[in-house]
Amino acid sequence: MGTAFQKVGISTALLIACGFSPWVQAQSLNACGQGPLMVGQKQVGVASYFAQNCNLPWQGQNMQMDFTYTQNIPEWAFKRAATYLLKRNIKDQKMHAVFNPITDLYRPVNSGDLYQLKYSHATHTLSLYLNQKLQGQLQNPLAQQYFNIWLGPQPFSAKLKQQLIK
Repeated sequence: MGTAFQKVGISTALLIACGFSPWVQAQSLNACGQGPLMVGQKQVGVASYFAQNCNLPWQGQNMQMDFTYTQNIPEWAFKRAATYLLKRNIKDQKMHAVFNPITDLYRPVNSGDLYQLKYSHATHTLSLYLNQKLQGQLQNPLAQQYFNIWLGPQPFSAKLKQQLIK
């Protein structure tokens, strides 16, 4: 009976620890900015930017971007936009292929869905989540450059960039 109680206690403690691990990770990042995702004149969602230090450049630190959607968007739209914006912001054509594994992971979204891009500077790992479910990862020294889509010199939206990295 004591062994069964210990197993239940250990299992419960592990479940609680696993359940709070995203919370702990999120606590190490600070909310830096937020703005509407506009396609033409239509708002399709909201983007949020988180970083270890909002006062430092986004390159070279842990960071995260959340995209909450209020409209349905097909996967081809994500893939086409990401490819176009990466080419517009990263001039070295050889680098573009590095990002294909992440871009290929995009799926269609429905109103209420949440995409998250998380970057770990220590491991150079970019992770893509849809509704808090890991879709895949890219581990590469250039992985953080994927954020050029929103934060680069010619981003998705200059106004959104300004709202994200005030």
